[in-house]
Amino acid sequence: MVFTEEGLEARLSLPSDADVECMASMDGDLLILGAGGKMGPSLARLARRAADLAGARSKRVVAVARFSDPDLATQLLADGIETVQANLLDLGALDRLPDCPNVIFMAARKFGTTGAEHLTWAMNTYLPGRVSERFRESRIVAFSTGNVYPLRPVAQGGATESTTPAPVGEYGQSALGRERLFEYASATWGTRVSLLRLNYAVELRYGVLSDIGRAVYERRPVDLRMGLVNVIWQGDANSICLRSFEHCSSPPNVLNVTGPETLPVRSVAARFGVLFGVQVAFEGIEAEVALLNDATKAQGLFGYPSVTADQLIEWTAKWIRAGGRTLNKPTHFQAQDGKF
Repeated sequence: MVFTEEGLEARLSLPSDADVECMASMDGDLLILGAGGKMGPSLARLARRAADLAGARSKRVVAVARFSDPDLATQLLADGIETVQANLLDLGALDRLPDCPNVIFMAARKFGTTGAEHLTWAMNTYLPGRVSERFRESRIVAFSTGNVYPLRPVAQGGATESTTPAPVGEYGQSALGRERLFEYASATWGTRVSLLRLNYAVELRYGVLSDIGRAVYERRPVDLRMGLVNVIWQGDANSICLRSFEHCSSPPNVLNVTGPETLPVRSVAARFGVLFGVQVAFEGIEAEVALLNDATKAQGLFGYPSVTADQLIEWTAKWIRAGGRTLNKPTHFQAQDGKF
């Protein structure tokens, strides 16, 4: 890891041999819907780099987003990624997109749901219904969330793909609606789908570990209400996304995506305290339930993540100590009421 923005972006989009093989065997171009968020740019770059290494330079990687930051579109174009500026909720926006046999759906809304629930439902449920009809002949890998699961008694461990969904709050409910609309497309038109229930992807500028580490570094108390968490390096989550195309099926293939470790928040904060040489303060007490995700199925398909939780904590501490930039988007992972 090179601890600069450029080094971080390069590491996030570094293809593995499996990624290169995936892009070599992928039939046709790749369309990424909602590519302007936290994960989209690095995912697009990963796909482009893997395709180039596979000798598939003619394979198009097309990133679709509102691109409220025009610099991002410019940067992606410089990396060989085609960009389309669009608000996917606009009438006719989907019709103007190119037909593509491989589609990643990552357009979603979480934060700001409270007080604007209608927009969250539009993005998370209505839009997937329209996308699934527009691209019903394509293979679709759609990001979902572990928030479709109920909070689990900590003694029982993480939810598996067979756990009955029971989301807490309207964000989680709308995310389950997203899954149901893709399931409808699969049942109606035979659309081949993979649904990725992700929590939580992290990198050095954003995520649960960044939230905890910055609280420790800034001598703020660490909230213990959500006493246990799962995390996965964003680069590994992106890799799993690409390689999930080969597992698209009808009915949809559901995969939990996270790391193998279950991390006690108290222990993570204490480790940051040692790395920073500071005393850690806490507030609240650990609840008897937590949002936990068991990714054994995905690990059987794709192997363990390339970056461990211990590495991520050390990288995050070094980034924070060096004054590395933050995206300033707290995860609110502590919330037990499903309100974001």
